Amino acid sequence: MKIAIINGPNLNLLGKREPTIYGNQSFEDYFDYLQNAYPAATLTYFQSNVEGEIINELQQVGFDYDGIILNPGGYTHTSVAIGDTVAAITAPVIEVHISNIHAREEFRHLSHISAKAAGTIAGLGLKGYELAINWIIDKK
Repeated sequence: MKIAIINGPNLNLLGKREPTIYGNQSFEDYFDYLQNAYPAATLTYFQSNVEGEIINELQQVGFDYDGIILNPGGYTHTSVAIGDTVAAITAPVIEVHISNIHAREEFRHLSHISAKAAGTIAGLGLKGYELAINWIIDKK
């Protein structure tokens, strides 16, 4: 079982950036936890602040992996291209947001990803990634 986690802009700053919203743990530390918690799954992690690199990674894994967990960060609300890529690939994509984007500024309520994703998890902190992994595993 191969599952890719792809994080977008500023998620490399987890643990430092706005800890009241995003928490105190770095994603690298959390990814280590996920690898230990799901030893039967092959988890990969990619993060970029660059839209085209996220699209390239989605295309790279999108036909060979069993599932993708995508937190597009701020690109959620602006990137038609990432949404189009999610629609073009065959691996199911779960859109994950650490914060509840619907309880934040109005511009964050729009997602160019949600309608093309298999599902969306928002507002449950890092736990959303675990829920997404469980869904992918259960689906297979």
